[in-house]
Amino acid sequence: MTPAIHIIGLGAGDLAQLPLGIYRKLQASGEVFVRTEKHPVIQELIEEGMTFQSFDFVYEAHEQFEDVYREIVQKLLDEVKDRGTVTYAVPGHPMVAEATVQQLLREKGEIEVKVEGGQSFLDAMFNALKIDPVEGFQLVDGLQMRPEDLVLTQHIIVGQVYDSMSASAVKLSLMERLPDDYPVAVVTAAGTADESVVHVPLYELDRVAELSNLTAVYIPPVESETLLYRDFSKLRSIIRQLRGPEGCPWDKKQTHESLKRYLIEEAYELLEAIDEKDDDHLTEELGDVLLQVLLHAQIGEDEGFFNMEDVIERLNEKMVRRHPHVFGTVQAENAEEVTANWEDIKKQEKKENGRAEDEITSLLDGIPASFPSLLKAYKLQKKAAKAGFDWGDEAPMWMKLQEEIAEWLHALKEGSYESAVEELGDILFAFVNLARYHKIDPEEALRQTNNKFERRFRYIEQALNKQGKAPENQSLEELDALWEEAKEKE
Repeated sequence: MTPAIHIIGLGAGDLAQLPLGIYRKLQASGEVFVRTEKHPVIQELIEEGMTFQSFDFVYEAHEQFEDVYREIVQKLLDEVKDRGTVTYAVPGHPMVAEATVQQLLREKGEIEVKVEGGQSFLDAMFNALKIDPVEGFQLVDGLQMRPEDLVLTQHIIVGQVYDSMSASAVKLSLMERLPDDYPVAVVTAAGTADESVVHVPLYELDRVAELSNLTAVYIPPVESETLLYRDFSKLRSIIRQLRGPEGCPWDKKQTHESLKRYLIEEAYELLEAIDEKDDDHLTEELGDVLLQVLLHAQIGEDEGFFNMEDVIERLNEKMVRRHPHVFGTVQAENAEEVTANWEDIKKQEKKENGRAEDEITSLLDGIPASFPSLLKAYKLQKKAAKAGFDWGDEAPMWMKLQEEIAEWLHALKEGSYESAVEELGDILFAFVNLARYHKIDPEEALRQTNNKFERRFRYIEQALNKQGKAPENQSLEELDALWEEAKEKE
């Protein structure tokens, strides 16, 4: 005889709601194992003379539910070995929010597992709340709930809210997505004579007196447009509407090419916000950069070539593939090893992407032609240095700089504009080499100097304006004095 576990659902309510067939199976089973006796129908069945062996004592022996479920499953498997057949009863329906059943199905081996009926608590919840799940419904475990996974436009029922501590955890998670006073319902013993539905603002969720293993929390769908402004899906729908038939004329006519300059502008505005150390401004500018990404993705979708999901998929794949030290088995103890792994993976990707065997590859591949010249010089030198094309110390770099300055002065003396331009470029390139040696980003350094110059010159303008003067009418000495004054104030 094949060993078997018969799993029976006890339904969500009292004895009156227990199907006759399930009732007779319980009567015929003799001793029945139950996950918990804390269920209305159990007490009524005991009064009718049935006997149960409860696993409530296991809950008292562990602090983590995972350990509780693991021990219950192991005890059931051991009982099957001794008895051949075991009947195990659980609240509600065995296949709805019942972790022990799922674990049994994973670990049953050669044991036959039969699952039989029982009304889930969801039916009773829908009836108590008078909601139709076809409108959109989500069931989540309060102990494992992640705020970002919630679909706020659907009916949400949160299980495993059995005491004030678990209710507090659920409340804090929900507050990441919803206002503190958002209305929620606490439903206890749904489908029984003791059914209770208490409506409270979210911030009072953990203060409700009736919290037990028969409690679930209901979050009604969000209908306010402004409350959905924190949702990525809402942002996508706004962009789609702007590009739609009844959308904005400006947005509808944009192309990948026409948007190029805006991405550059927004990126530089983001850098400015970072320098200001203003979180509000930084948040705004990050949003502007994200807007550019979404517009390009929507254009791709409108033209039928790609969409936002494709962009996200490619990014996820790349992040996992290029971080094997996080998502795989490769070891990387420091940032240098991570960078080395990254470059090796990029080389392998180029081979896998169909680069011809005889096609010449270069360490300088991958540097965008549209990079600012100072940044491009930095990247070119950094990549060339990986092949050993670099000075080991800074002394020859200073000598090279002096050489380039002398050549520039000679070109100026000769009156050759083209040569002077070229030689000045060589000077700047040599300066970039020195900056890189000292681990200074020259683009960042010059940007900071630009900001400093702008700040001090604006001070001069403001100081002269208070005196009714204009900068262009002042001597260099007067302007320089105000410049020094601006330096002192900084």
